[in-house]
Amino acid sequence: MYGDGGWEGQQPHDGRQPYGGQPQHYPQQPQYDNWGQEQQPGYGHEQYPYYDEQGHPQYAGHPQHQYQQQGGWNATGTHGQVPYPPDPADPYGQQPVGYGGGQPDFYGSEDAYPPPEPPGRRRPDPEPEPEAVPEEENHPFFTGGGDDDDDEEHELANRRDRRGKGKKPVKPKKRRTGCACMVVVLVFGGGLGGVGYYGYKFYQNRFAPAPDYKGDGTGESVTVEIPKGAGGWDIGNRLKEAGVVKSAEAFVHAQNDIKGGNGIQAGAYLLKKEMSAASAVKMMLDPNSQNNVVVTPGERNAGVYEAIDKKLELSAGTTQKAAQASFKSFGMPTWAQNNGEVKDPLEGFLFPGTYPAAKGMKPDAILKQMVAQAKSKYDAYGLTAKAESLGLNNAFQLVTVASLVQAEGKTHDDFRKMAEVVYNRLKPGNTETNQLLQFDSTYNYLKGTSNIHISEKEINSNHNPYNTYTHKGLPPGPIGNPGEDAMLAALNPTHDGWIYFVATDGQNNTEFAKTYAEFQQLKEKFNATSGN
Repeated sequence: MYGDGGWEGQQPHDGRQPYGGQPQHYPQQPQYDNWGQEQQPGYGHEQYPYYDEQGHPQYAGHPQHQYQQQGGWNATGTHGQVPYPPDPADPYGQQPVGYGGGQPDFYGSEDAYPPPEPPGRRRPDPEPEPEAVPEEENHPFFTGGGDDDDDEEHELANRRDRRGKGKKPVKPKKRRTGCACMVVVLVFGGGLGGVGYYGYKFYQNRFAPAPDYKGDGTGESVTVEIPKGAGGWDIGNRLKEAGVVKSAEAFVHAQNDIKGGNGIQAGAYLLKKEMSAASAVKMMLDPNSQNNVVVTPGERNAGVYEAIDKKLELSAGTTQKAAQASFKSFGMPTWAQNNGEVKDPLEGFLFPGTYPAAKGMKPDAILKQMVAQAKSKYDAYGLTAKAESLGLNNAFQLVTVASLVQAEGKTHDDFRKMAEVVYNRLKPGNTETNQLLQFDSTYNYLKGTSNIHISEKEINSNHNPYNTYTHKGLPPGPIGNPGEDAMLAALNPTHDGWIYFVATDGQNNTEFAKTYAEFQQLKEKFNATSGN
């Protein structure tokens, strides 16, 4: 045992009772009030109190006096010791070799260390513990266990018991009523009900057939517009909202089951209401059900206007008149031009693609979609900056070049060479053609024809700005709607010196030349093929 007095409580090894009133031989030990504090002056001369049987403190007058050992505790809680005179040969005479070695164990007896306290300071005997609750009621749910208030009161009672200040009677534990059990049953039952409901929904979603109509639909028709990039679920939801199919799930299942079902294109479709999902998929795969206008690369505006009139079941010329009257409200780029020489301000701005065009729609709405697509593409290309680097005045001229490339080139491989031909002929130092493009396509655009056999007399007699045989430089504006391939070729031409070209087979085989002599050879080849 370690007290504040260090080793003052060790047992003797001679078998004598250590606290039976017999004096013991111990060296004087220092006393410390606080660990680490400096020792007080006069160490070894302090007065050490001890207590008599009535608990009154007694003091010795000198540390070298011998004191009769008392059975009490000093003020610091350590037992007062009465030292024998020190033995010079053995300052720790009669001490045991090691703590507890070969000594009787008095722990738990009347002679135990430390000895009993004086009667006035003894603690009251602990009260007997309350009777244990039968085992079947020990669960916290039935006995009220886990109540914070009860636990706190029992803790306070235990503290009072330890301090010897009395004890509060043990509070009887609460018992749960049958209502609590009923709550558990209801909650558990509700949980099972919820699990059952969601399990049913899971089964319906995963295994049960999706809601679907039967047959090919009613006699009522409806137009549904499918935007570009729409997937199966988006298409199914649009059809469901229009009353065509009963559920998007059924449409997606049918689309996956039918071969080619995922090939449905963007556009407007004329369908029937309350169709089975399978019938809807098959009808949408049929080109006859599509109410779309397709703008092909290089197509002129005149052909687009005509196609819209047919799809909307309008009289001929209706769309063209709408374009002339409202083109300024279609969102054209700011660099687009409309001077007196431009034949159609929208030419070159009805971008190739597929657009919804169903009965009941207005021509203006369809044209706006085409213009918006062209503006988006041209903005992405950065035409204004590119035009300057290519020696052109503005982006409008660059679109015009792309339309020429599209019209004169026959294949994808022709486009870049054709773009170089245009740029080389536009150069101020061009002595081969003297800045004359001499393209049949520009004259055909002016005349609204597609004739490859044009006499020199006819061409040379016409001085319209679109006639590039008699008018230097570019035509006033685009001569068609260029596609992406032609536009990219106009932005990135070859640099091989091409300045002449001839469609030697009259259709798809275009050959290029760098000198006039080479051009004459190609022309002879063309005449032999065409029978001229």
